[in-house]
Amino acid sequence: MFRNVRYYRIEGTWPESEQDLSQKLQQAGFEPCGPLTERSSGWMPVDADSSDLLARRVSGADLIRLRSQSRVLPSSVITEELEARIEEYRRRTKESPSPREKRRIKTEARDELLPKAMLKSDKIWGYIDLKEKIVGIDSALDSVAERFLRRLQEPFDDLNIRALQFKQPVDELLTGIFLGGAPDQFALGRECKMQDPADTGSTVRWNDFDLSDRTIREHVAGGMRLTHLGIVYDNIMGCVLNENGVITKLRFLGMDDDVDDHNDSLARMDAEFVLITGTLRRLLADLKKSLGGFA
Repeated sequence: MFRNVRYYRIEGTWPESEQDLSQKLQQAGFEPCGPLTERSSGWMPVDADSSDLLARRVSGADLIRLRSQSRVLPSSVITEELEARIEEYRRRTKESPSPREKRRIKTEARDELLPKAMLKSDKIWGYIDLKEKIVGIDSALDSVAERFLRRLQEPFDDLNIRALQFKQPVDELLTGIFLGGAPDQFALGRECKMQDPADTGSTVRWNDFDLSDRTIREHVAGGMRLTHLGIVYDNIMGCVLNENGVITKLRFLGMDDDVDDHNDSLARMDAEFVLITGTLRRLLADLKKSLGGFA
């Protein structure tokens, strides 16, 4: 369900039930792209097979899902069509089009090609921890998370959202885990990325390595700064944690992603959601404790 998590804090009035939240989200529900629309985003049912509700509340957390649809129209296609139309213009008028006329021709070409472009959709999971007032978004990209947050704020009048930050830098904890000086629940994984503080373009990455190896540790001793570190949390969950507190490559140890219960998909989804939110809730609590609290 979740492979990445970017965290944000929310302030404002939140709906008291999943039904109330679903009604709110309906105001920004998903609508397919129109003929001249490049992208459309909106909320979709969490489990369309069982309910039309746009939210699912389980164990103190709300699960929601954003669908984004876009028309795939490569710039090379527009360029090729533009060149053909400019050539046709020259043959017809015996002169080259002015810059203004070129812009008009390009707009005309795009508007005619857009309705014929293929449609592509992506679906993004998110959850809200009701007690902590924290939003978690399954995205490794800032731009995708920002689109999610814009649509989340749209139906609300008083909802403020800001990135979750800690009082102490996350990279201090990464260094502690890397060198063996962190709390026991944070174990060292098998990948990391380092950066030279004097030259941010100078980086080195290890994947599937024993990070306790002396030659790798010497890079940190020599001044390299950890920006990403693979960790194992509480012998339950593996992930990569970066210097901004973003989680990627999330996986639960011993779980088979291919297992599926077709007889009760909603029950399976609920069970997975409870496991994910429960583990992430504990992880955030330990991060908060290790890093002096939320900023």
